[in-house]
Amino acid sequence: MDNQLLLEWLGYAASILVAISLLMSSIVKLRIYNLFGSALFTVYGFSIGAMPVGFINLFIFFINIYYLYKIYTEKEYFKVIKIGKNDQYLKAFLDFYLQEIKQFSPSFTGEFTDDTFSFYILRNLVPAGIFIATQKDPETLFIDVDYAVPAYRDFKIGRYLYQDYRQHFVEKGIKRLYTFTNEPKHVSYLKKMGFRQEKMEGKLALVKEI
Repeated sequence: MDNQLLLEWLGYAASILVAISLLMSSIVKLRIYNLFGSALFTVYGFSIGAMPVGFINLFIFFINIYYLYKIYTEKEYFKVIKIGKNDQYLKAFLDFYLQEIKQFSPSFTGEFTDDTFSFYILRNLVPAGIFIATQKDPETLFIDVDYAVPAYRDFKIGRYLYQDYRQHFVEKGIKRLYTFTNEPKHVSYLKKMGFRQEKMEGKLALVKEI
């Protein structure tokens, strides 16, 4: 394979990565894909002698580095707000996100009982996630919904919920969380949050000891 063909493929790869970045709803994923796309475009531009292409993409590369650094190092404010039974914002939230929520939590019906344990997770005062669980016994919660809106899927909400907010579960006497899901991305996320797979109620569940 000659150098000219290699450079063409490098240009195609850079273009594809930049195009993919524009499809990302998550700002973090957008920045990461765009970072690699701009890096390849920088190499491509300098290699073919197109200095403007090389320099502008080098500039974009460092912009992506800067914003990713800010995202991963900036201290953020998290807060939990309890959901009431007749919460109007919850109705609007579920109307908007229910179809996707059901991809991750297909058994969720949207109904609340006296055993429902639920709250919004605010990130810099933006409602970025929702947690809904049913108390199965004094020490166990079944997670009906653990959902982050697309723009905030960088695991920070999960880390806050299962690490920083852990003491709140302990104070409530909760020692175990579990849920059922077959959605690969959700399974991967829960495992990153410290859940493990085991049999419960005759099915394979994801379980976390508090």
